[in-house]
Amino acid sequence: MTTLSLSGIALIICAFFAGAIVPVQAVSNAVLARHLGHPLWASLVSLLISIIVLAPLLLIFKVPKPVLSTELLHQPLWIWLGGIAGMLYLTSALILVPKIGGITFFVMVIAGQLAISALIEHFGLFGMPKQPVQIAKLAGIGLVVAGVLVMQFAGEKKPRDTDNGAGKSTQVEQIIKQ
Repeated sequence: MTTLSLSGIALIICAFFAGAIVPVQAVSNAVLARHLGHPLWASLVSLLISIIVLAPLLLIFKVPKPVLSTELLHQPLWIWLGGIAGMLYLTSALILVPKIGGITFFVMVIAGQLAISALIEHFGLFGMPKQPVQIAKLAGIGLVVAGVLVMQFAGEKKPRDTDNGAGKSTQVEQIIKQ
């Protein structure tokens, strides 16, 4: 059994809170999209706010400027996928959370992350060390997906409000207004 240091536990708690803020981001961006008239506008505004918040942090923490050289041009193109992936995730969340619900969305996000992480580790993609996927990891991913299926098909189904800003407020907006 692995023991965790106090700093290791603190990092795990920080990861929990980083994950806990993500549903708030998805819901707030979904409501913003309704008010701005389109999900892509909400994504743009959200990313601009990120830049506005991040820029002063670079100054406060005195982060040195990156050294830009021609070597950067010779790196694999996939190193630029982070920004594209962030935009796709952000836009997907603000479109899908109101339609399929936060729990279903985030469980499927986690299932997707687990599946792709397993492939990346198994094949050593993107410069990661190869780690063959064990059957226990595959079973865990299967259980996550099975959990989504149980949540989706068990119990009473209530239709979701899929209004895209035509004047009707959603349950989420009503909760936020309270």
